[in-house]
Amino acid sequence: MALNKNALIRYKTIDKCLQNKYRDWTLQDLIDACSDALYEYEGREVNVSKRTIQLDIQMMRSDKLGYNAPIVVVNKKFYCYEAPDYSITDIPITENDMSVLSETVEMLKQFKDFSLFSELGGIIQRLEDKVYTEKTHRSAVIHLDNNENLKGLQHLDVLYQAIIKKLVLKINYQSFTARKPGVITFHPFILKEFNNRWFLVGRSSRTMNIQTLALDRMVGIDYDLNIPYNDEDFNGDEYYKNTIGVTVLNDDQLQEVVLKIERGNAPYVLTKPFHHSQELLEQFEDRSIMIKLHVHLNLELERLILGFGDAIEVVKPRLLRKRIRQKLKRAVEVYGEGENV
Repeated sequence: MALNKNALIRYKTIDKCLQNKYRDWTLQDLIDACSDALYEYEGREVNVSKRTIQLDIQMMRSDKLGYNAPIVVVNKKFYCYEAPDYSITDIPITENDMSVLSETVEMLKQFKDFSLFSELGGIIQRLEDKVYTEKTHRSAVIHLDNNENLKGLQHLDVLYQAIIKKLVLKINYQSFTARKPGVITFHPFILKEFNNRWFLVGRSSRTMNIQTLALDRMVGIDYDLNIPYNDEDFNGDEYYKNTIGVTVLNDDQLQEVVLKIERGNAPYVLTKPFHHSQELLEQFEDRSIMIKLHVHLNLELERLILGFGDAIEVVKPRLLRKRIRQKLKRAVEVYGEGENV
């Protein structure tokens, strides 16, 4: 059964409301909650009728979507889950689902050596873990970072579809430095994830420069079908090849960076390189190392270096060494040099 995104948002909103046992939920409360959720997602008023929510509840109660939600009405007024711990997001996998999942995992593992499926390694492991968890009723073996409070993730599907369908966007956007949001006409090319944040990369109609917009700063998104899409062969790998993070700078900021890593952290840097351009220049007798990178001198590089504290030293370029020294000096001033603790 095909579902539009608004219906899914309503189901998830109703589910979230009914999981809250600390208040009573009338039909009007559910209507208001769904209206607020859709407004946050769409950036505009969406009319949610009483009949719509009643049909949503009926659909959630049925087995058409596999929910079979135990929604009851108390005192002919208040809606709640009869099973206190129920949630549509925690529906157990059926035996048939388990069989299909197991077969799918085995099939995907056969293609692990093909370059086309090289990115599927983690997905296959997660599927195997899910099958194992459901079969044994034990907690998951694989634990991934998951921050449910991240803003902007609700935009992912809309932006993905816009890229695939080559649609121009009207994005209501407010940067951290702006006092109020403004509208950007945007030609989207790719979605990029870095450090657990998502970004949209494309061209602004106003400047036609490549821009990177954070999803968590998007207030609302709409399409503009009257503007022809700037269809160009944008290569994300090529665009970011000299960059750590998402901030791509001019070629004058592309330099050779030499770093000395103390011995305790050297194995981590060798086994998880900072960048694909990383080269090992020297390994010293005390097991410390010196490496070379060819990257932009951006903020993400500085934060990476600062994250190692006194375990890393910038040998060159002088400009980057000076920046790091100044920031470490200010850090010492914040904590108080010579302060007795």
